[in-house]
Amino acid sequence: MIAAGEVVQRPASVVKELMENAVDAGATQVDVVITDSGRTLIQVIDNGSGMSPADAVLCFERHATSKIAVAADLERIQTYGFRGEALASIAAVSQVTLRTRRAADETGIQVTLGGDAPVKTSSVSCPQGSNFAVRNLFYNTPARRKFLKSDQVEFKHIVEEFTRVAIPRPEIGFSLSHNGREIYVLKPAKSLKFRILDLMGRTVVGEVVDISADTSVVKVSGFVGRPESARRALGNQYFFVDGRYFRSPYLHKAVMKAYEEFIPEGLTPSYFIFLEVDPTAVDVNIHPTKTEIKFEDDNVIFQVLTACIREALGRNSFGASLDFEREGTVELPQLGRSFEEYKAEGLSPAVEPDPHFNPFNNPSFDLPEPASPGSGSGFGGGASGPGVPGPGAPGFGGGAPYTRGGLSAGHQDYGKLFQSAPAEQDVLIVQGKYILRKSPSGLMIISIRRAWERVLYERALKALASGEHVTQTALFPVQVKVGVQQRLLFEENAPMLASLGFDISPVGEDSVCVAGVPEGYSCEAGKVEQMVGDLLLILSDFQPALEEVMRQKTAAKFAMLGALNAETPATPLAAMRLLDTLFSSDNPEFTFNGRRVVSLLTVDEIDKRF
Repeated sequence: MIAAGEVVQRPASVVKELMENAVDAGATQVDVVITDSGRTLIQVIDNGSGMSPADAVLCFERHATSKIAVAADLERIQTYGFRGEALASIAAVSQVTLRTRRAADETGIQVTLGGDAPVKTSSVSCPQGSNFAVRNLFYNTPARRKFLKSDQVEFKHIVEEFTRVAIPRPEIGFSLSHNGREIYVLKPAKSLKFRILDLMGRTVVGEVVDISADTSVVKVSGFVGRPESARRALGNQYFFVDGRYFRSPYLHKAVMKAYEEFIPEGLTPSYFIFLEVDPTAVDVNIHPTKTEIKFEDDNVIFQVLTACIREALGRNSFGASLDFEREGTVELPQLGRSFEEYKAEGLSPAVEPDPHFNPFNNPSFDLPEPASPGSGSGFGGGASGPGVPGPGAPGFGGGAPYTRGGLSAGHQDYGKLFQSAPAEQDVLIVQGKYILRKSPSGLMIISIRRAWERVLYERALKALASGEHVTQTALFPVQVKVGVQQRLLFEENAPMLASLGFDISPVGEDSVCVAGVPEGYSCEAGKVEQMVGDLLLILSDFQPALEEVMRQKTAAKFAMLGALNAETPATPLAAMRLLDTLFSSDNPEFTFNGRRVVSLLTVDEIDKRF
């Protein structure tokens, strides 16, 4: 009746199919054991219903399934699997060992098969449930094995599939280990929110609000992120229908439409949205991996979802508030109506300021006599000597800088110890956005942000080509919680980040520590956290290409990130440093994408304005 084609694309596909089978079998505990990111071993152990000896052999046949009885069952799918293709596809490209036992059986059965090898069966002693061990994935198809990505990438996909199955089933315990190290140990949770807390951390849970709506077409529940927690990086966006994860760009637009007036363009909120619909009103078989589905009334669901999220955002207050009911707060005394009448007088001391007081005319303020030049005593006397004028020397202001009873009348004419360089006097910073500088033909206007884009683009190109970089070490390293999947992303791209000047190391299972950033970046904790979010967006969108093209694209992305994160020059000296670096670049007039950096306003153009 149906056919979908190959379902095993990578190790994560095997994890997904075996975990879904375990959930369909009624398991209350599912353990996943991974070795070498799934290349060597993928083992899924559950305590579900198990299989009879006959079914244990038959389940590896193509289109053999125990989850539907008649063709009409295809119209009301309630389980994850139903096509009977997963186990057959897995056995065709790996070596599989299955141990399974039902509660009513005294002994279990072990089934071993792989590729074209004959099926071997034997009786074994094993606990109730099923234990699938998939070894040497793609051992008989070396071309497919060759095109697997790095261990970090493949394990990242495994974590994604594990998360998608674990979130909607809080009543089931899950665990995931990789190369003997425990990644997740999830006990049965009280609710969906506690399961999300276990998987994503307290930070994510603290940034979401509940949503709910119940209509004749769809029931909506779940959580959406607060507007202020929206990020540039895509992450923590989940849709589930009847407990099944799915992707839907159409419904994602419904979510973004609800946030139109709450977040700036380019940011994406987190959301965990659970839909419940009549099984006959949804088709879950339009995609080989069943991650895309088709609703019968998708327009209605779009409108309901948008209205539901808008209502939740409007209902919740996102500003700070005072909680007077909290235990341990300070007890404020209750004052009677006669308090003003009977209160004691003289509680506040009377203050009588003297507007004519001058501390420099105070006789008790006795300033020392100025030292004579070369005497070696008094202020600066120790520094006086041949060629070094003292405080009273003619070259140091033409007389004593102070006199008894007040300052000398000529103190306004004293020069500064360090005079500003003439070039700095020609520079002006306007609202932290532009630098104005005099030029022989008029006035030069430089965009600070675009100047940083040009400077950081050339630095990134040189760093990627030669590995030479300058790292600013932070005085106080900043720890940022990013989640297990994103931390793996940093591990995968660690060499590239290090070549650009980032000093980022993993901490625990779901955090990274930023100990250094490239020259020009800000080390402030708030900007570092924002930078990490932007890095995740860049790394998740990283596409391999020709070396030179990839280097230019990578440098361009990091230049734009650095321009957003760079410190604005606060002094003319800092502005001059930026301009010196800009004008020493290959093309200071334009950014890497052709936008103007420097604009010249001539004297003739200025004259026309007057």
